[in-house]
Amino acid sequence: MPSYHWRDSGAVGTLIFMVRFLLLFCGVLGGLFTLEMLKPVQEAVIQPFTGLLAALSTAIILPFDETVIAQGRILRDATTGFAVSIEAGCNGVEAAIVLIAGVVAFPASVKHKLIAILAGFFFVQALNIVRIISLFYLGQWNYTVFEWFHLYLWPMLIMLDVLVVFAIYLQWLGKQHPEVTPA
Repeated sequence: MPSYHWRDSGAVGTLIFMVRFLLLFCGVLGGLFTLEMLKPVQEAVIQPFTGLLAALSTAIILPFDETVIAQGRILRDATTGFAVSIEAGCNGVEAAIVLIAGVVAFPASVKHKLIAILAGFFFVQALNIVRIISLFYLGQWNYTVFEWFHLYLWPMLIMLDVLVVFAIYLQWLGKQHPEVTPA
């Protein structure tokens, strides 16, 4: 059973927990962002994953709109020629890295952390696919609205998704190890 310092009472226990969490969070965040930016990782993992997001988005759209095609990481409307390219920062990887750093930094068993990372990654990517599809259609309808959603609304919603998933994880974790109250 892991030690849950975050449940220690007193200011010193809380301060130690907060400092430990912050240092570990920043260290994991920096390490994963550095790893993600390496050219071999970009070529072997990130770019193929981004292409997979385009293919999944196309597969979801096709039953409703047969004019959409995926070309690598690009979604294109075969009729109008309008296209969106899923670039770095738009593939949800950075948001997932923030979630992973938070989960790793918070004290819990490896099993609980792995469950949270896998489930969290799934939820972040599910919302990201909704984002990609919505931007594909917004861009065809009104480019000004597309830009506002792309640059302001969707980045905030994706990070809010990370925060909500992390909060759900903390609540679930608390239910896995309820506090013992003295009789």
